[in-house]
Amino acid sequence: MKTPLELLRAYLHQNHLFAYIVPSNDPYFGEYIPDRYANRAWLSGFSGSAGTLAVTLDEAALWTDSRYFIQAEQEMVGRGIELKKLKLTGTETIEEWLLAHCPESSRVGIDGALFSLPQFERIKRELFPLSLVVDNDPFDHLWADRPKLPCNPAFLLDDTITGASVQQKHQAIVTALKPCAQDFILPVIALDEVAWLLNMRGADIPFNPLAIACAAVTQSAIHLFIQSEKLGTESVKTLEKQGVTIHPFDNFVPFLASYPKQAARVVCPESWSVAHHAETIEKQEITITSDPKRGGTITHLKSQKNETELNGFRLALRKEGVAWVRLWRFLEEHLPLGNLSEQILARKFKEFRSLDTDYCSESFSPIIGFAGNGALPHYAMNPNQETKIEARGFLLIDTGGHYLCGTTDTTRTIALGPVTPQQKRDYTAVLKGMIQLSMAKFPSGTRGAQLDILARGPIWAAGRSYLHGTGHGIGHFLNVHEGPQSIRMEENPTPLVPGMVLSNEPAIYVPDQYGIRTENMILCKETETNDYGTFYAFETLTRCPIHTVAIDKEQLGKEATKWLNDYHATTLAQLSTMLQPQEIEWLAQKTKPI
Repeated sequence: MKTPLELLRAYLHQNHLFAYIVPSNDPYFGEYIPDRYANRAWLSGFSGSAGTLAVTLDEAALWTDSRYFIQAEQEMVGRGIELKKLKLTGTETIEEWLLAHCPESSRVGIDGALFSLPQFERIKRELFPLSLVVDNDPFDHLWADRPKLPCNPAFLLDDTITGASVQQKHQAIVTALKPCAQDFILPVIALDEVAWLLNMRGADIPFNPLAIACAAVTQSAIHLFIQSEKLGTESVKTLEKQGVTIHPFDNFVPFLASYPKQAARVVCPESWSVAHHAETIEKQEITITSDPKRGGTITHLKSQKNETELNGFRLALRKEGVAWVRLWRFLEEHLPLGNLSEQILARKFKEFRSLDTDYCSESFSPIIGFAGNGALPHYAMNPNQETKIEARGFLLIDTGGHYLCGTTDTTRTIALGPVTPQQKRDYTAVLKGMIQLSMAKFPSGTRGAQLDILARGPIWAAGRSYLHGTGHGIGHFLNVHEGPQSIRMEENPTPLVPGMVLSNEPAIYVPDQYGIRTENMILCKETETNDYGTFYAFETLTRCPIHTVAIDKEQLGKEATKWLNDYHATTLAQLSTMLQPQEIEWLAQKTKPI
């Protein structure tokens, strides 16, 4: 029986291709993908979430980041695939590697559904004089037992949860696009945008409450393309009453292609695939207009939460705080017994969350890293081997959940034993950075990159640094990572505006020793308008105690200490109504003023 790589190479030979590039994403350009699109994992054996495989008739190489260096090496043993370590000196790009390993006249194939227009143009330019060929999903023929698309039931959220009806969202899109085109059709491919637009959620994608579906918005209607089995009769009636026309899922591309030519196609290039472009626009005389908002109009509308959604977040984070209290107490009770592992804590956290009837699922795979494991920013626990936790050093816990009322993401670093002076300095620097960003006040028009130094400053002052971003957008009972806003060193032209919810998570990592990250969720809100303009600030939404035993109070400073004490007083007050007496007593000790 031929191996997956041998099957692909036979396909290359038959189709006069010398190489093929296989990414990790699906046609919806989401963070997590259904098993059907795990093409790279099927070919390489590497199961990590990030990586790109390049295969020629003779050789193969896989590019991935530092999260997966060890895992990729282990899983690809004996497959003849070279590991390329991203961001390390001397690691060539995929294009450079292909230029070095392909004859000058070679053709390199890609599945057009998995590459956006900007990606395609960049790769085509950097591969010259090789030819980049758009192909149509060869894996349907090569992968004999390829999984089918999931078809789990979808459900609709009431307006009391979303704060806006489908009609109201439709009108907001039409208003936003009027300057762009009077007669338009807006294809909606990103699954979280479809979910937001239709007030619909599902269970087709790991860690994201999404249903696989597409939509198209016009001046007068919303068209939903979905497998008929996903929606019950009542849901169909509800959507139709709100002006939604429902079509078979496979009719999306024909609908776009046949829509009247005078209507401009408004697309967001970053999520508009080469395949969609070729099938619906390229061969016709049709106007294509870039969405006026970077990242897309729906992305921007979705990022600005209404008051109902914000109250949902506040409730979800109190519910999450209750689960944290119970997990932390469990940790302290069992640590002296020597029977704890990272995996046990992950399972226990899920159990504590599940006690709440609004809880739906985890919002990402939990990161529970003891000692040196915590120094890996995106550490993945081994599900088949218990990793023991001992009464020493630091334990980093980064976890989140989806509740019907909102999505959560919280990180705490807990000292399990005595800490060294250096560990105290590091812990305090991270906490001070998180607090400084939490206390920021800034004029309208400010971008995340302008605020990033507030979180990084105390860490740089300590001679430390971290390479990931400080903050990402968070969806409302949607993706835990969403745009367009961010707080990071790299420039992002999107300004922060009221209603945006972000994470605030500075960190320090000491390889093989420990990781420290303290993360809260924050809300951008208006504070005042005066002769100098309108000013914004952050409201901290998270309600979970911060471990105080590793804090150097002098290093933290009076202002940050007051912020911490006020935060803890609010946390105690808001969680006490949801806790048992013994839990309240425990929390009162954890939130005592320092």
